[in-house]
Amino acid sequence: MRIIPAIDIIEGKCVRLTRGDFSTRKIYNEDPLEVALEIENNGIRYVHLVDLDGTRQKKITNYRTLEKIASRTSLEIDFGGGIRSDSDIEIAFSAGARQVTTGTIAATDPELALRWIAKYGNDSIILGADSKDRKISVNGWQKETEEDVLDYILRNFNKGFAYAVCTDVNRDGMLEGPATDLYREIMKIVKIKLIASGGIASIKDIESVEEAGCEGVIIGKALYEGRLKLSELRNLC
Repeated sequence: MRIIPAIDIIEGKCVRLTRGDFSTRKIYNEDPLEVALEIENNGIRYVHLVDLDGTRQKKITNYRTLEKIASRTSLEIDFGGGIRSDSDIEIAFSAGARQVTTGTIAATDPELALRWIAKYGNDSIILGADSKDRKISVNGWQKETEEDVLDYILRNFNKGFAYAVCTDVNRDGMLEGPATDLYREIMKIVKIKLIASGGIASIKDIESVEEAGCEGVIIGKALYEGRLKLSELRNLC
């Protein structure tokens, strides 16, 4: 299973939120590149880079930070946040993203998302499947739809998505454990490459989502709060 540390960016700084609430913002490092280099130096190959300014402005914003990390490390970057147009996704890939996560567009303009899959390949586009109480959330988790997360993932898998990152918004930043039962339910129905996100606080949590069948796991606040160390994760890679 892929170990994927998260770097969330606001105004060029590495931050973390709780349940996507911008009022809970906490700055952990003024320079995300320092964080990325530490990840790389611990033998980890992947990073989940989120443009939180982009989610609010509805356009890619922190692409210079993406460009800096991509050019100065060998990390394989999954980039998300603010990808709303052909121009946004072109900037993201040109700046060095290996994969791009699309959540809002997949829900609100599915035909555009499918054109991106056709153009860039389904190994390059990740379905963002974030949910509150099983209902898909979009627009930086500010708006809930009526679609069940399992139905959403199955529908998009059948249309060509190969990857999905699934975040239980209520668990995000809470360090209370992942939505393992939900992941297990999804994997029984859909043979997608599923990435777990939200609530990870221990090695046991990581093992639980691996046992559920997840292809990858995103780890954020647990690292920044010292619950987990990069040196521990290196042994899992």
